[in-house]
Amino acid sequence: MRVIKTEITLLHNSRLSIIDRNEDAFNPAFHFHPELELVLIKEGHGRRIIGNRIDPFEKGDMVFIGSNLPHIWLNDDTSNGHRARSVVVHFRKEIFSDEFYDLKESRELARFFELATRGIQVTGSTRDKISRKLDILVRQRGFRRIMLLLEILHILSTSADCRCITDDIYTPNNKENKEETTDRLSEIYKYVQHNFHKDISLKDISGVAGLTPQSFCRWFKKCTNKNFFDYLNEVRIFTACEMLIGSTASVAGIAYHCGYNTISNFNKLFKEFTGLTPGEFRKKSTSGQIARS
Repeated sequence: MRVIKTEITLLHNSRLSIIDRNEDAFNPAFHFHPELELVLIKEGHGRRIIGNRIDPFEKGDMVFIGSNLPHIWLNDDTSNGHRARSVVVHFRKEIFSDEFYDLKESRELARFFELATRGIQVTGSTRDKISRKLDILVRQRGFRRIMLLLEILHILSTSADCRCITDDIYTPNNKENKEETTDRLSEIYKYVQHNFHKDISLKDISGVAGLTPQSFCRWFKKCTNKNFFDYLNEVRIFTACEMLIGSTASVAGIAYHCGYNTISNFNKLFKEFTGLTPGEFRKKSTSGQIARS
């Protein structure tokens, strides 16, 4: 799979595009574009890859993506009526002039756009505030859209609820290495999603990446700040949590479905990740103490 370059605002004949999406699934193609992008997930869950990071997403996830940073959202499940709903804002930095960014009052925004080349996750009260404003923004027309966009950007650029997603070592300057990294992460993600219930060896997964086992371990750790088998267990335990909440399958059956051959190993890892045993987790979810995503 190759990273696809697109130009979003040209498709909409405007330097500003605001879309309220309600689809069967998120766009399954890795892509990057010159536009900056603000995304709010309103329904759906799965994994997103931004730059060199693989992270889970769910309802309420909000990120701001800088120019030419590869990204993709991949659903874990689109059956049983699950939808992919989001509000997505695209705009070009050039929507405002160079003189605008030279203003003293705009320095924080210019700095925010620089940080956005690494992707930014928005959390806390800032996310809640921006979410409400996005609901208003999709209904606005004309210059009011620009005014509300500026208000949103001001809140983001002055908030402490924003953190960079990719590491300092990830930069958009080396396009060839960037695309190669993203392609490999894509193939690894897809392989794990289709095979997590099986026994995946280091030889298997390093072959998917086209690397030797030793090189793969170093590369994956550098890209994601975790070793591959920690990531594999995250996927398995996340799936187990969904099954414990949404099905009546036995704990042993869920453990086997998620790739664990022994119930003791499953119980141990599940408690390490969640702080609860599978039985305790199911009981709390049934009583409403654990919210469904």
